Amino acid sequence: MRVPFQQLHDTLRGVLENRGMQPPRADLCARLFAETSRDGVYSHGLNRFPRFIRMIDLGVIDVSAEAACVAAHRAIERWDGHRGPGNLNAYACMDRAIALAREYGVGCVALSNTNHWMRGGTYGWQAADAGAIGICWTNTLANLPPWGAPEPRVGNNPLIIAIPRPAGHIVLDMAMSQFSVGALSQYAARGEALPVAGGYDEHGELSRDAAAIERTRRLLPIGFWKGSGLALALDAVAAVLSGGRATVDISPIPERESDLSQVFIAIDVSQTAEPAAASALLDAIIAFTQQPSVDSVRVRYPGERTLETRRRNMQEGIPVDEEIWRQVVAMAG
Repeated sequence: MRVPFQQLHDTLRGVLENRGMQPPRADLCARLFAETSRDGVYSHGLNRFPRFIRMIDLGVIDVSAEAACVAAHRAIERWDGHRGPGNLNAYACMDRAIALAREYGVGCVALSNTNHWMRGGTYGWQAADAGAIGICWTNTLANLPPWGAPEPRVGNNPLIIAIPRPAGHIVLDMAMSQFSVGALSQYAARGEALPVAGGYDEHGELSRDAAAIERTRRLLPIGFWKGSGLALALDAVAAVLSGGRATVDISPIPERESDLSQVFIAIDVSQTAEPAAASALLDAIIAFTQQPSVDSVRVRYPGERTLETRRRNMQEGIPVDEEIWRQVVAMAG
C-alpha cells in the first residue's frame, strides 16, 4: 500500500496536534517523520511513530519542551533538550551548529537530556543541504554487546557524516552493529535471511537469522572489536561534551529510552575550499569507486540509494504498513 507524501505528512501532523503539540512544531515534526519514510528508512518513519506517541502518552516526551543553550564558548555550545521531541531537538541543534559554522568556520553543539532522534541521517542531509559538512552522533540504551561479551552493555550509537555535493550529497548513516536494530526488525518481520551474518544465535554461532539475533540480543559490531570500541568512544565523547548521561545511565526499556546525549558538528566548506574544485574532487572520488562489482551488483556511494528511493516514493507514493497506517489514521481522528 502506498500513500502520497502530503497525505502522510498531514495525518501525522494531525495526530501530533491532537497530543497538544503547537502547529508549527507539529508541522516540522511530522515532516521529519514523513521524509524518513519517503527516503526509505521505514523503521524510523511511520513505523516508529506509534512508539513515539506512546512515549508522549507515558510522559517520557514533553511535546511542549524545547532545547535551549545552557553554556557557550565561541564555536562550542552545550544545550539541554528538556526531554522534548528528539527529532525537533536534533534539528534545532544542527541548525545552530550550521549557524556557528558560518561565523567560526566550524560549529559544535552538544545536547543532553533529549529523546531518540529517529533517523540520524536527517541531520546529515540538513547540514549538506545548507552547504556544510555535517557530523553527528547519539548514544542509546545498551543494545550492543561489547566485543567478547554475551550481554548488551554499549549503545548502537549511530554516526552520520555528510558532505555536500551538487550532483548528490554523500551521506553516511551507520549504526555500530552490522545491521541496525530497526533493519534487523524489518528482516525478522518479513522472515528474510540477512545478506550477511548480523549476530549470534542461541548456539553462539554467527547467524543470518534476524529473529534468532533479536532473541539473543547479540548483534555483531561492525569491524568486530573495532565497532565495539568506536561505540564506546562515541558514547564517552557525547556524554562528556554535553554533560549528559552515558549509556550505562540510560533506561534499558525501549519506551523509556530518554536522557540521551548527542553531538552535532558543522563545517562551513565555503570558508576552506573553492566550490568548483571541491565538487570536482568529490565527483572523481565517486567515479573511482563505482567500478563493476564482482557479483554484478551496482556500486553506490553513501546516500545514492536514498536519492533514488526518494524520487520513486515521491512519484509513486510512500509504502506503508497497512496495519500501522490504520492505527495512525485512527489516532488522527
